Amino acid sequence: MTRADARAPAGPRSRVSAIVLAAGASSRMGRPKLFLELGGRSIISRVVESASSSRVMETVVVLGHGAEVIAREIAGFPARAVLNPDYASGMASSLRVGLGAVSPEAEAALILLGDQPLVTPDVINRIIKTFETAGKPIVAPVYNGVQGNPVCFARALFPALSALQGDRGAKTIVGEDPSQVEWVIFETDLPLKDLDVEEDYDALRRYFP
Repeated sequence: MTRADARAPAGPRSRVSAIVLAAGASSRMGRPKLFLELGGRSIISRVVESASSSRVMETVVVLGHGAEVIAREIAGFPARAVLNPDYASGMASSLRVGLGAVSPEAEAALILLGDQPLVTPDVINRIIKTFETAGKPIVAPVYNGVQGNPVCFARALFPALSALQGDRGAKTIVGEDPSQVEWVIFETDLPLKDLDVEEDYDALRRYFP
């Protein structure tokens, strides 16, 4: 897939904004993980491409550590970068910045992690379609029995998400009231694979020859 392809998603645009959280300092990895290459492409560019190639109405990328480098990596995609100057305080601050940057026309936000390059446009589109049809304010994926990302939240939940503090992520809201959640079942665990330590990088490279 080329970068030009990322501008032409399959199907009509939704009213869901994508927020890619890409502000962390990669402290467990020991080096900037989002710049690492998979098949000749950086991890963050693959995540942003998947979002841009899906039915989301826009892609907002929250930057912090290494912001200038990441901004260059995603410059060729139809994505908008916003800076979180308080990224060191934890994921909650990046979530807050991202929510504050989405279009006022968005009915929901889909939260993606910048270090999960195996989340495909098809996965994103299936979550969006479920949000549009299920009537629940939260839609979350389950991969081979394990809850994962990305998760879609209706605008009504933006205040609760914005009130999170420290390193608490959106998963906290998902667990508060199961009756508000529609689960999307996937018969694969590939989208769960993220990048925290060097062994994770070695494992991911197998999928990108």
